[in-house]
Amino acid sequence: MGSTRLPGKVLVDLAGETVLARVVRRMQRANLIDTVLIATTVSPSDDRIVDEASRLNVDCFRGSEEDVLDRYWQASQKTLADAVVRVTSDCPLIDPSLVDATIQLFLDQQADYASNCTSRAYPRGLDVEICTVKVLRRAWEDAREPYEREHVTPFFYEHPELFRLAELKSKIDYSSHRWTLDTPDDLKLVRAIYEHFPGRDDFSWFEILKLVEENPSISALNSHVSQKQLHGEFAG
Repeated sequence: MGSTRLPGKVLVDLAGETVLARVVRRMQRANLIDTVLIATTVSPSDDRIVDEASRLNVDCFRGSEEDVLDRYWQASQKTLADAVVRVTSDCPLIDPSLVDATIQLFLDQQADYASNCTSRAYPRGLDVEICTVKVLRRAWEDAREPYEREHVTPFFYEHPELFRLAELKSKIDYSSHRWTLDTPDDLKLVRAIYEHFPGRDDFSWFEILKLVEENPSISALNSHVSQKQLHGEFAG
């Protein structure tokens, strides 16, 4: 709820549902995920997130607002998970097939950490990250830099000598597409996409790609928006 560029963004209306509900429903379509959990903060401003989780009948965990790595570790202990799939709640176009493909790669390569966004080729807003709880604990114990605590996973991909890393790569570079939600103009874009698929949230990222390629005016809605930079890199 504390977004600086679009306050309260995860609870804004998106074609009759909240953004958070859209993320949850799309994640629940992934075949290789056992449990969806919303990991929010102890801030009173996030009480509404807890209420929405209850409405959606989804588990919710409350932890540190700034030390998100600690929040993830503590949440993993609540669920007794073997591995954690990380998707941020400002990605209402997240694709369950890409989630499953990234998980399958993680399993096939017996990786400690896998993603589809370490070297970006998919549209921003489709980011999926997976790590074992074992290495999540190591990051929780050893990561010291504030950005490592805030962004959860840098400790993995900045230390390839310590971990088995895997990446799902797109053969075509689609990284110029911005499908995440951080500004009012991002909201215009995702609303335009949902309006094109009325009453649905099961459309694939391929369908979105076809739509925006055939209607470049949709991509133009947020083409000028720059991603926030943190620690010299673009934030995920």
